[in-house]
Amino acid sequence: MIKQPNVILGNDELLVTMGKKGDILGLFYPRRDHAQHVEESLACIHTGEKLLWTNDNDWHSIQNYIEDTNIVSTKLYHDSGIRISILDLVHPEVPVLIRRFKVQSQQKMSGKFFYYSNFNVGETSKKNSGFCDSEARLLAQYWQNYYIGIYGLPEFTEWQIGKAMDTIWWTNAKYDMEDGKLQRNKEDIGNINNAAGWDLELEADGANEFVIFIGAASSRSLLYKRMHELSKLPLEHIFEKTREHWVMWLAKKHVLKMPGLEGHNNLRQELFNAYNRALLMLYLLNDHEHGSFVAAPEFDSNFEKCGGYGFCWNRDSAEIVLALKHSGYPEYCDRFFKWCIQTQLPAGSWFQRYWLNGDIAPSWGNFEYSTQIDETGSTLHAMDIYYRILEGLKKVEFLEEVWVSVLRAAEYLMKRTKSGLHESCMDLWETYYGVFTYTNASIYAGLMGASHLAEENGESGMARRWKKRAEFIKQATIDRFWLQEGYFAKGILNEKLDKTIDASSLGAYIPFGMLSPTDPVERDMILFRIENIQKKLSIPINGGNGIKRYENDSYIDGNPWVVTTLWLSEAMFAFVLDLPNGKEGPYAEELKRLTVEGVKYLRWALAGATSTGLLPEQVDKSTGKPAWAIPLGWSGSLMLDNILLLDKICRRNAGNNEQG
Repeated sequence: MIKQPNVILGNDELLVTMGKKGDILGLFYPRRDHAQHVEESLACIHTGEKLLWTNDNDWHSIQNYIEDTNIVSTKLYHDSGIRISILDLVHPEVPVLIRRFKVQSQQKMSGKFFYYSNFNVGETSKKNSGFCDSEARLLAQYWQNYYIGIYGLPEFTEWQIGKAMDTIWWTNAKYDMEDGKLQRNKEDIGNINNAAGWDLELEADGANEFVIFIGAASSRSLLYKRMHELSKLPLEHIFEKTREHWVMWLAKKHVLKMPGLEGHNNLRQELFNAYNRALLMLYLLNDHEHGSFVAAPEFDSNFEKCGGYGFCWNRDSAEIVLALKHSGYPEYCDRFFKWCIQTQLPAGSWFQRYWLNGDIAPSWGNFEYSTQIDETGSTLHAMDIYYRILEGLKKVEFLEEVWVSVLRAAEYLMKRTKSGLHESCMDLWETYYGVFTYTNASIYAGLMGASHLAEENGESGMARRWKKRAEFIKQATIDRFWLQEGYFAKGILNEKLDKTIDASSLGAYIPFGMLSPTDPVERDMILFRIENIQKKLSIPINGGNGIKRYENDSYIDGNPWVVTTLWLSEAMFAFVLDLPNGKEGPYAEELKRLTVEGVKYLRWALAGATSTGLLPEQVDKSTGKPAWAIPLGWSGSLMLDNILLLDKICRRNAGNNEQG
């Protein structure tokens, strides 16, 4: 079943996704991509008369992050007068989720507090084993070397280990709670679930607190040790340690100033908050051992409506690590490019997508005609951008480390572009096979980057050869794909020119730099393309316009995407910075207009975030709510890029005002 989160939290080993009402949707351990151990995990209240599940529609919720942290506060209000406050955090050093429930009622109540879980440990419902250690007051479920455990404070007084099956309903822990009393079965095997129970005695406006520890480990003994040691610590101590961990990590960031935005309807503070949230979110999508990123926490593992998102694409991750570097976190580039060296295929290219440990992932890109050549171009381009930022010995060491990988990738791109346009492959949207503007632009950037690295490495012959091919690709792309209407065609499909306007054609300028605003002809091409994308791909919602991927897009109802909208605003901001500034300059009005419009798109993206500030892939074109993959790492990286560019514009404008 597809379940999209409203919030995520975790540490280096554990990633947890939750719904708006605090129900756990995903529990990923020990990596962000595998294994996902939860089918269902949430609290419920037995009032003495009936069972109230906390994810029912009868509950109203308010959910947010504690400022500058990945600690979550959820408040639930029931029509009957019951209130539940949930504080969720993951310890920064061990894979244990700690959940504090504070239950209140306007009326006196005598009932039960239950915590129910349907674990699929090892990402399977088969051959699991579960038990209740009544002496240690620990519920545990395991499969091979994956162990998931539940411990409570105060200790639970009743429990049930049962079959998660309707055919054996009388042992099923989910049904066992309905009469307000659990059977206390101690162990079972197969497709199983569990529940723990506590007495709930409330005076009018009184409160009871329950703390649930949900831990993961690779062995039974380690699980016991983790739960035992953590349960001895005061919750206030764990909370403060966790809060300090996130605050200290954020303290390394590049500091924003945004002068001149102070009076713009709280925009400055909204951007500060979005900047911090994007950084904190990307931390949680990163595999800290291998350096790779999941595109988004997996939510469609059965590939019901898509091919899944819980994998690493070089294209997305290359943009993410550069955004993090510009934001003050260079270590992500170091780890990711080491991962790229290890995952490069023998032919010199990179695969469509990978598991985080570098194994190739499920793919429909297994052949030359179905591969995504832009993944290789994007990776080479990012390596060169990172190299240009480095200084001193670090610069020399990085070039030495990546040179063989650069050489192999560049020669692969040469092989696939003999005619000036790339050979047939799959587009970046994983929808069409053909020859594409975006892919050609990525190859141009990859070969130009490789040429620069070759020159720096004393390989001038290779540098000239690769640069010549890049220039050939650029000219061929303009000659074949630029239309008199003022935009690039999508590409060649079925040997025919497809004149569909596609937002990805922005890649010819941002991020790949095939066109430059400093050239008068190319400057006009960029502006015409921006204008046509606005005209033909805008969808009005949330008081502004979002940008869909391309004309007649049918994927998930053809919604506008945060990625494409932020791509457009980034192009606008980059254009402003690429041209001379000045109140009386020849481009003054154009630069002002692009800045204003870029800010509108930026605000549109912020309006499409979850209540906790997470950026989705899309925004529902009918409701204006976050849609599909939540959160999407690519959206987060583009938000960072946009905010950093706008900060530069604000500082430049402030400097001009001071000079004036």
